[in-house]
Amino acid sequence: MADYIFRPITRADLPMFRHWLDQPHLGGWWGDSGTETRLVEDDMGGDRVDMRIVEYHGAPFAYIQDYNAHAFGAPQYAHHPAEARAIDTFLGDPAYMGQGHGAAYIAARVAELRRSCPLVLTDPDPANTRAIAAYARAGFRLDRVTPGEDGDPVQVMIHD
Repeated sequence: MADYIFRPITRADLPMFRHWLDQPHLGGWWGDSGTETRLVEDDMGGDRVDMRIVEYHGAPFAYIQDYNAHAFGAPQYAHHPAEARAIDTFLGDPAYMGQGHGAAYIAARVAELRRSCPLVLTDPDPANTRAIAAYARAGFRLDRVTPGEDGDPVQVMIHD
């Protein structure tokens, strides 16, 4: 776990972030790169979302963010405790795929979060089996499939 560093995203990271979102392996799981980059840029400097670039041995390769699970009115998290955190993440650099990095950095970040919160939640698309498997290897368990904010189904997962 000590090999992963979670540093705050900066404006200098935005071109890399956008490039990652344009990678074929992320197609369909996140919004278009321009919209997602604008959303991250808009949230920079605020305190609602903790946005991090993940580095492995000094090389940036992934993005992870966490926030109070109730901050955005997400119906999939409504029945969870007020202090629960939710995470979203993606492994951006395809050179790091298939090596166990996804589950490893997720587990490392969740270990940090669990020091101050009772549980961590996530909500991948039920069809995103690669993400669900990585979350499961990181210690998450399946909760339920339910409509998310936009009405599309999400697979809620819990790390408690």
